[in-house]
Amino acid sequence: MSIVVVTDSTACLPDTATSHGVTVVPLHVVMSGVSGREGVEIGPSEVAQTMRARGTVTTSQPSPGEFAAAYRRLFDEGATGVVSIHLAAGLSGTFAGAQAAAAEAPGPVEVIDSGSTGMGLGFPALAAASAAAAGKDLGEVKEAALTAIRDTSTFFYVDTLEHLRRGGRITAAAALVGTALAVKPLLEVADGRIVLRDKVRTAGRALDRLVSLVCDAAGEGQVEIAVHHLAAAERASFLSGTLRERLGDRLSTVYTSEVGAAVAAHVGPGLAGVVVHRG
Repeated sequence: MSIVVVTDSTACLPDTATSHGVTVVPLHVVMSGVSGREGVEIGPSEVAQTMRARGTVTTSQPSPGEFAAAYRRLFDEGATGVVSIHLAAGLSGTFAGAQAAAAEAPGPVEVIDSGSTGMGLGFPALAAASAAAAGKDLGEVKEAALTAIRDTSTFFYVDTLEHLRRGGRITAAAALVGTALAVKPLLEVADGRIVLRDKVRTAGRALDRLVSLVCDAAGEGQVEIAVHHLAAAERASFLSGTLRERLGDRLSTVYTSEVGAAVAAHVGPGLAGVVVHRG
């Protein structure tokens, strides 16, 4: 073991992540006063059910102590360095918790703000893990993650902005776009913030526009994409099928999954999103 990669559970990594040696530190999801670890005790389906029943769902980041325990264990197992990549600091305190733990770690830990979440975080984590598996040093593994961050774009559609507003991820003024004007918003995670990219009148048009945004972001080279949803498998199927047709041979891999429970708590059922990784 040499350089190892750590991320958090919002990365929505595919099942192959463990074979890449990525260590995942889970966030916490609280439903009706009961807390559980994302991806361990609580999954997205439970969150969707609770939200549809108008139950309360909140989230909290891992404590610095949880990160410290993960780093300590990895160094005890023989790691010579850690690259720790996390969801946007503008969306969560997770990055700050990892930084606090890194300052006390028994070896060098590079903490990186992915500026995103879902596979917007997952693609950089996998790129770093591939570099680590190839025997790259700490600086090179970090640079692999940073390059993937620059080459990754995240777009998504939600039926309502209310969940994002309640969680403080967008402002009340921004939430009015989807309520007072009765439009469907297309959003992007850019520079660690959620920003409005476009407005359309129906969910069907929103999905068509989402495809266009992804194709524009893909450029002319090879890409891989991740399609995320929450209790919206038909929307995910439409997106993955349409993007396979539109991108053709330039599309190397398509990952399709529900978002994790923590992201689910802030977007609500009906989410449809696509992350595109160029290169």
